[in-house]
Amino acid sequence: MITITEKAAVKVKEIASAEALEGQGLRLCVKGGGCAGFSYDLYFEDKLGEMDEEFESNGVKLYVDPMSLQYLEATEIDYVEGAHGAGFKFNNPNVKGTCGCGSSFSA
Repeated sequence: MITITEKAAVKVKEIASAEALEGQGLRLCVKGGGCAGFSYDLYFEDKLGEMDEEFESNGVKLYVDPMSLQYLEATEIDYVEGAHGAGFKFNNPNVKGTCGCGSSFSA
């Protein structure tokens, strides 16, 4: 199961409202690339793909393709704000290592 914190859910809903994307799901992807091997991607999507898994957490629909799911199982998505900026953070127990800049991971 994949979850999203209440703080992250509020931010997702805020962005969806500002961009007239209410009702769409949040697509979570793992893509090859980045200095450690994989990187995360997320964006709004209006429909679930044929092979996708759908999760709902804190009122946000999450869409995940089968390839990404194997890397995202048991992941929690949070939203953090700090001195170096703000953004979504993936708390992923499947990660074995990350790069120095923190934008990619290895599993």
